[in-house]
Amino acid sequence: MSYLRFEKAVMTNLEESLRRELLRTNRSGAYSCSTIVDCNTRKYHGLLVVPVPEINDDNHVLLSSLDVTVIQHGAEFNLGLHKYQGNNYSPKGHKYIREFDCDKVPTTLYRVGGVLLKKEVVFQHYEDRILIRYTLVDAHSATTLRFRPFLAFRSVRAFTHENTTASRDYQAVTNGIKTCMYAGYPDLYMQFSKKNEFVFQPDWYRGIEYPKEQERGYDSNEDLYVPGYFEMPIKKGESIVFAASISPSKATELKKLFDNEVDLRAPRDNFFHCLVNAAHQFHNRENEDDRYILAGYPWFKCRARDTFISLPGLTLAIDEQDYFELVMKTAERGLREFMEGKPLTVKIYEMEQPDVLLWAIWAIQQYAKNAGKEKCREMYGKLVEDIMEYILAGKHPNLRLDDNGLLYSNGRDKAVTWMNSTANGRPVVPRTGYIVEFNALWYNALRFCASLAADEGKAEAAEALEKRAEVCKESFVNTFLNEYGYLLDYVDGNMMDWSVRPNMIFACAFDYSPLNQDQKKSVLDVCTRELLTPKGLRSLSPKSGGYNPMYVGPQTQRDYAYHQGTAWPWLGGFYMEACLKLYKRTRLSFIERHMVGFEDEMNYHALGTIPELFDGNPPFHGRGAMSFAMNVAEILRSLKLLEKYTYQK
Repeated sequence: MSYLRFEKAVMTNLEESLRRELLRTNRSGAYSCSTIVDCNTRKYHGLLVVPVPEINDDNHVLLSSLDVTVIQHGAEFNLGLHKYQGNNYSPKGHKYIREFDCDKVPTTLYRVGGVLLKKEVVFQHYEDRILIRYTLVDAHSATTLRFRPFLAFRSVRAFTHENTTASRDYQAVTNGIKTCMYAGYPDLYMQFSKKNEFVFQPDWYRGIEYPKEQERGYDSNEDLYVPGYFEMPIKKGESIVFAASISPSKATELKKLFDNEVDLRAPRDNFFHCLVNAAHQFHNRENEDDRYILAGYPWFKCRARDTFISLPGLTLAIDEQDYFELVMKTAERGLREFMEGKPLTVKIYEMEQPDVLLWAIWAIQQYAKNAGKEKCREMYGKLVEDIMEYILAGKHPNLRLDDNGLLYSNGRDKAVTWMNSTANGRPVVPRTGYIVEFNALWYNALRFCASLAADEGKAEAAEALEKRAEVCKESFVNTFLNEYGYLLDYVDGNMMDWSVRPNMIFACAFDYSPLNQDQKKSVLDVCTRELLTPKGLRSLSPKSGGYNPMYVGPQTQRDYAYHQGTAWPWLGGFYMEACLKLYKRTRLSFIERHMVGFEDEMNYHALGTIPELFDGNPPFHGRGAMSFAMNVAEILRSLKLLEKYTYQK
């Protein structure tokens, strides 16, 4: 039995099937996404969603969906499904679904009387082309298929409505048509592997509704344009391939292209393989030279902090060191441009955030453990030195090194940490001054760089860094450790934040910590008692003021809950690392049990991946973006650590 497989009972129950989403990407920024019954529930959903850099930085929904109708003896059976205003679903094609399987490629089996139709979908790697193969598995009489495309031609952040501006023009191409609704957009090519008849029958389908947008307090209705339909006969055992793309397809080669793409797919037959597949979906190749890590789907771009936190887990933890090096090559260019005050030529956002340089060093430190220090010095030794020199020289606009050895950052008016939600233009959590994870990162960086210098025979430089580390260590303990055995979240003069937050876990998890063993155990115990959930660490303890664990409601309500009690799996990854470092093999079974909580998520939300965050209270519903890079990365890194400690002698 397949790992990701759903029977008819789940597929025909919209309460169950509409909450499960399916994401496919081309590793170049484009994606295809909907629910497992092909009913779009978000404005971000679409069969072909692509970047259109000529317009803006957003992705754009070109082809929203494709309805297929089975025709026999003049009777029509539409297999599509759309939600309209007033909670009306039409044409209710989900009732014909017999089963759904997502092992290698998403496969839906429909039964209409004596007709058994199989649909398989792949997104071509590095091309903006979605491919769908329809196979008539069984039929007792002549069968015709009719395909009706629903077009949007809009940003994922907007809606389209019936208008007179939209162009109805189309041109015939081999086995299909090309069309473009608005100036500035690329042509959309819709072609088949088999000759067909296109019937021009333009119409707007009005009042299509997206319930996920309703939940989030946004507008939720739009109209979609249907230019007409394609029709062709199909014989028992025959396969027909449909392609939607922004460039022409070779119709005669579509079947072969589909087979080749299937051969490239690895099966999602267990928890680990699902996560590996999810990791690859974050890959983004802008051109032959630049490689990026997208922070998440469907709305995140490449963000600097997310890149460096997730890079080791998404690459090194699955033995893909080469992709680490490709991404770091692009990121290094961006880091150097930032430090030199030049305009960025890379598409990495938020490079100016004060902890980005520190997370870059942490990522390189993980590379050193994987590839060896000698290789690390060869690849990134100069970069690490330049970053340290930049910080020590006080060149960063919002990262000041004080005489006490701690780093100070101003976050009163603008969010500067990963807890970056804002309301009314102000940070919801205004973390400022001496921020606990910034200084844990700084101490770790000092010691790591000292070890690199020592290994290279630079004794004087190593000694200077070690002295700085000792000053930082003493100040860190004096500043952050309180009498209750946990760490203050930030300290700014007389302002001390006593909230119990997960940011202190990094001081226990990093290879070099300013805390001694007893202090680390005390911090870990507080995290275990007050922050640990089956889905990661809460962003705030239930005992702290302002606890708000449910990420629901309108945008403002969710902004206030974002870091006030919601649970984050990526923080759980560092928690598990701290557990293993402190308690070694005695915590293996505990961590293995914890991993089960994440494996359960493979069949919910977006299949085979991990969403952005979870409610901090039971039943810990997944929320936010359907797939989040840092979460997938840290679970993969935790699995690698688990394997290491399991087989450690």
